Amino acid sequence: MLRPWKISLAERVDRGRDIPVYQQIVQALIHDIQRGRLAPGTFLPSSRELAATLGVNRKTIVLAYDDLIAQGWLASDGTRGTIVSDSLPELAPQLLPIRQSDTDYEAASPEFKIHPAADPLPAFVENADLTFDDGAPDSRLLSPDVLSRAYRTALRQAARGNWLGYGDPRGSPLLRETIANMLTAHRGLVTSADNICITRGSQAAIFLAARILVRPGETVLVEALSYSPAWQAFRAAGAEVVGAGLDDNGLDVEDVERLCRRHRVRALYLTPHHQFPTTVSLPPERRLRLLDVASQFGFAIIEDDYDHEFHFEQQPLLPMATYAPRRTVYIGSMSKLLVPGLRIGYIAAAPDVIRLLANETVVIDRQGNVPTELAVAELIQSGELHRHARKALQIYLGRRNAFAQLLRDNFGEAVHFKVPAGGLSFWITFGDACILDAIENGARNANVRFLPSRSFAIAPYEQRGLRLGYASLNAAEATEAVRRLRQSAGGAIRAKNAKGELVAG
Repeated sequence: MLRPWKISLAERVDRGRDIPVYQQIVQALIHDIQRGRLAPGTFLPSSRELAATLGVNRKTIVLAYDDLIAQGWLASDGTRGTIVSDSLPELAPQLLPIRQSDTDYEAASPEFKIHPAADPLPAFVENADLTFDDGAPDSRLLSPDVLSRAYRTALRQAARGNWLGYGDPRGSPLLRETIANMLTAHRGLVTSADNICITRGSQAAIFLAARILVRPGETVLVEALSYSPAWQAFRAAGAEVVGAGLDDNGLDVEDVERLCRRHRVRALYLTPHHQFPTTVSLPPERRLRLLDVASQFGFAIIEDDYDHEFHFEQQPLLPMATYAPRRTVYIGSMSKLLVPGLRIGYIAAAPDVIRLLANETVVIDRQGNVPTELAVAELIQSGELHRHARKALQIYLGRRNAFAQLLRDNFGEAVHFKVPAGGLSFWITFGDACILDAIENGARNANVRFLPSRSFAIAPYEQRGLRLGYASLNAAEATEAVRRLRQSAGGAIRAKNAKGELVAG
């Protein structure tokens, strides 16, 4: 146990009081032990050091320590010093109440409340052997040697360039320029470093976009099934969040137009490349029609392109931001391409929008992590990112096909899904809602986790389904995870026996 920097008791020692000073020190130490400030095993300052701090005679501290040791609050650890006892008395001694300082507000703690419009965010960060995430990569595929080399190069660059101090809130100029070049070459956007703001993941990018776009009372449209942390970010900015309908081809643009005639829409948030959670790609004709509607009603489009690189069947469609760069706030992430723990996202937008984002970044976080940003730039420039993406894409393609077969083998006709053309997850629906209820009720006993089926639809929409990430699971893990998912359904699924007769599952 580390020794504390300093124990501040001076405000509780008052020589003008009738209580002896040593007893005031005893009471103050007991109070700090009881409220957890001094945990069991914590070393106290030496009697000489504490006496100097409090401006009292050393014998006063020795007397106080001896009293506390006798009561069981402290213990002597030989020559190492005095520590808080591991076996504390069950009841405090009947001493006179200590005087609370003027800055002790524990008795009148404020009531902290979640934003009144916000629902609790779904989370699956629980203890479970197996978890279906919402479409994360397998972080084991990125070689630690490759990553460590990139960090070593980045730290040498930063030291030579004196870049480890406070810097540009938009992010490292080198990474911004590198991402701008990547977007220009591979996604059709015409960008420079001035069009890029680096963020701590795509969620931070969504939050920042909400901060600069939305004022309280304005309306933001989202897809009826959508990424709930995004709409919570808009609600936190004071927006009224309204869902627009979906069909088999993605966002219903006609419904967007109807909603624009009923609401003063400030922005539309969508995931056109691989719709979250359904994985559908918005067709080109709908994208162009949506841009016309945005121009007609004057709202901004927040395009979340969270996993652009992972497309298996054909070349991915160009982002909507390619065709309307000044109307679009384009959000991307390196987390899906590399590992989520790096927390590198970005926004591409007009330079004046980027400056507004930088102002918000200064208030919230000042700037990003320079070594990590430079390491990611090194991975891109050295070609390691491209090599990793190419290898990972082939692995994920094999896992996607195997996962589809696992679902067929375990659930048969009880589930409905389309094998996704891209992305790192499946969207699963059920013809019988009782089966979905049984799976969710039995998941804890089966020791498998996934996002709740009701976490995707924004009221009043009530569509339910499961978004099951497959990419982060190897063959053995995926087989066991789907088996447990089937197990959690219990007898709700009816299977066919050898004679083709329906029997309880």
